[in-house]
Amino acid sequence: MSTIKYPTGATVRSSHTVKDYHSGRGMRLENDVNESNAYYKAADIALIYKKPTPIQVVRVDYPSRNRAKIVEAYYRTPSTTDYNGVYKGKYIDFEAKETKNKTSFPNFLIHPHQIEHLLNVHYHGGIGFFIIRFTYHNETYLVDACQLIDEIHSLNRESIPYIWFQENGHLIQEGLNPRLAYLKEVDRLYFKEEQ
Repeated sequence: MSTIKYPTGATVRSSHTVKDYHSGRGMRLENDVNESNAYYKAADIALIYKKPTPIQVVRVDYPSRNRAKIVEAYYRTPSTTDYNGVYKGKYIDFEAKETKNKTSFPNFLIHPHQIEHLLNVHYHGGIGFFIIRFTYHNETYLVDACQLIDEIHSLNRESIPYIWFQENGHLIQEGLNPRLAYLKEVDRLYFKEEQ
């Protein structure tokens, strides 16, 4: 069991052990990225945060004073991507997606407003990418946003073959700290001259 302490005094415990890494992987990409980001922050490597989903609360039920429950809400605007932050003085922005599909990644999982946002990040000099997990294969890839978007636009099909990710993606190493060493792949892809 590991413990992460935040400057605000909050403490988060992680119950991951080496033997349970392969159980329930299909539901854990967001948790894995969040744990990795907490490690990167604690080690003073990068500041990367999960973006909150913009919702508008319409109705709240108060069965008792300390048990307020949101019963009606809606999304104010479409969220852009899942994560953003700063690494080595550069703005980074990325979306994390997972699929249980064994042979391909469905294009509908990436929304038009996310494509537009990541193209704008690239245009303004930031680093934009996708983290794509194939739960069936127990593999997680980092793919440059522009490269994946070009592939989506050039295809005349509704999904991208799994083999495309093997050939064009960067397999992310998994471990304890960080859980997903995705910044190693960011270094290889975007900071080659520093290595």
